Amino acid sequence: MPLATYQAKRDFKITPEPRGSARKSAHPELSFVIQKHQASHLHYDFRLEWDGVLVSWAVPKGPSLDPSVKRLAMAVEDHPLEYGGFEGVIPEGEYGGGTVMVWDRGTWEPEPETPDVAAALRKGELKFRLKGAKLKGSWVLVRTKVGSDGKASWLLIKHRDRYASDTDIASAKPRSVLSRRLMAGIASAAGGNVEKAMKADPPKEK
Repeated sequence: MPLATYQAKRDFKITPEPRGSARKSAHPELSFVIQKHQASHLHYDFRLEWDGVLVSWAVPKGPSLDPSVKRLAMAVEDHPLEYGGFEGVIPEGEYGGGTVMVWDRGTWEPEPETPDVAAALRKGELKFRLKGAKLKGSWVLVRTKVGSDGKASWLLIKHRDRYASDTDIASAKPRSVLSRRLMAGIASAAGGNVEKAMKADPPKEK
């Protein structure tokens, strides 16, 4: 069952996260989403639609537009496609408890040199293009190691193209592409911990 790990970690009587199911999207293009997530630590969840689920990585420092910057991306469990629209608060004490923002979303496609996505993921090098509101152009995910616990470490790297930049995109564009809210606003609307969520917002935006 593709989503067995995802579902086993969550109590859907408590969390508002979608239970979901593995399914093919009705849309011809593949979706991607990046969710800013203030849990025990702030990180960005990078998710690519593939084979009926969202293949996911946790990126502690968020994506960088600078090709010289290699961002750690830890592979996590697959998520349902419905998760791509989730923005709100996971109750404290639940897995991943904290505020979740839809920071960017759009569509993606593999680069011509890696058309077989499943094979590229097994090999540990996936080259792809993003068409998002904030992130665009060519990128690569490269697996660096698999720990004794089975958890895989990857690097998320921007390729040099016209979308590459030294702009700190996470600070420059901190608002949700879904609601235009900051993290504190999302937490407030959903009855979450506003003070904790504010730690993920740029000081000048508070």
